[in-house]
Amino acid sequence: MSDLSSENKLSLKQSGVRWLWLAALVFIVDIASKLVVMNTMEYGWPNRIELLPFFNLLYVHNYGAAFSFLSDAGGWQRWLFTAIALGVCALLVFWMRRSPASNKLANSSYAMIIGGALGNLFDRMYHGFVVDFLDFYVGNYHWPAFNIADTAICIGAGLIIIEGLIDDKKKQPVKH
Repeated sequence: MSDLSSENKLSLKQSGVRWLWLAALVFIVDIASKLVVMNTMEYGWPNRIELLPFFNLLYVHNYGAAFSFLSDAGGWQRWLFTAIALGVCALLVFWMRRSPASNKLANSSYAMIIGGALGNLFDRMYHGFVVDFLDFYVGNYHWPAFNIADTAICIGAGLIIIEGLIDDKKKQPVKH
């Protein structure tokens, strides 16, 4: 008697892990951009570079997570966010391993999230904080600064939502 799960198992070449190149690209671009910022900009608000009427480059440290969540929690959050990043990455790689490489939207979204999570994880482990530098604002209201990794995570999450909507639409019966 053969094992059905092993018969249906995708090879690495056939699976979504082929999309991990995108995660590596996001990681490299994120780390490179942060290195440029750290090596060319002075830290903090007075040293911002005004580029557009709604956008600055601003080198800041984020000890928390999205929108500086738990940034003043005393240090334990570093390990919590590290564990979350590793868990999410492991889960997404697991899903990619089970997904065919042809499922481009899902696999690319997972890869973007993995690359972004690893970029911020690298910062947390190496620096003890995440380097942020993209500062969008309207009038005097500034959104919390963010980085390329955060952007990739948000785009990846958005693509997962879009993929879910597309799949739901495909599953709905056609009305005549």
